[in-house]
Amino acid sequence: MQRYFIETTIEEARISGEDARHIERVMRMKEGDKIVVVAQNTAHICEIVAFEADEVHIQTTGEIIPSPELPVHVTVACGLPKGDKLELITQKATELGMFALLPFEAERSIVKWDKKKGAKKQERLQKIAKEAAEQSHRTHIPEIYEPISFKQLLEQVGNFDAVFIADEEDAKADKRTRFAEKLKNLNDKKSKSILIIFGPEGGIARKEADALLQAGAQTMSLGPRILRAETAPLYALSAISYEFE
Repeated sequence: MQRYFIETTIEEARISGEDARHIERVMRMKEGDKIVVVAQNTAHICEIVAFEADEVHIQTTGEIIPSPELPVHVTVACGLPKGDKLELITQKATELGMFALLPFEAERSIVKWDKKKGAKKQERLQKIAKEAAEQSHRTHIPEIYEPISFKQLLEQVGNFDAVFIADEEDAKADKRTRFAEKLKNLNDKKSKSILIIFGPEGGIARKEADALLQAGAQTMSLGPRILRAETAPLYALSAISYEFE
């Protein structure tokens, strides 16, 4: 069944705009057809009862689908990467259970966020997250934040139960603490929120890594190989999923 998100309660449910047009014109659904409607992070099986202008009227059948969400909220902070890599990270990380995406202006970020075009780009990323959440049958659409400065990122560290940074120097070390072991410790402590931080193509600058470690972050070893900026967050989310699910 097709899945759609709404911002109201299920009792007030109406599907409008682009989603309504998709139901009627693309999917060619009719009255009596069933869809999944996510309201307030709960997935309900609903029945279409009427079409009116650009609105689809629905009613719940009373059946609820269990949530597939990760038991821990994982926010991904990534240094602004080149090209369309941020779109790729948004899409795939949403499929893997990311709770929110927090881009930041890293020292080694080549790309600079265009303030004039920023709102439109952020809107596109949010749409990508919504579509990926629908496709992967999630009950939460990750929030895609406007890029912040590294100083602002540093101020966010205390808001999470645990913070990890992907530092390529750790990958080069002869002795590494396995990320799986650190995640096991978090699971035992029943941590609820994790921030995982990644640099852009050039990685995290040494002074950035030192500042984050002093603020309470830990390094995470993602194996002996150096991963691309768009690959590392997906690796980390997969490891978190393995441990917590």
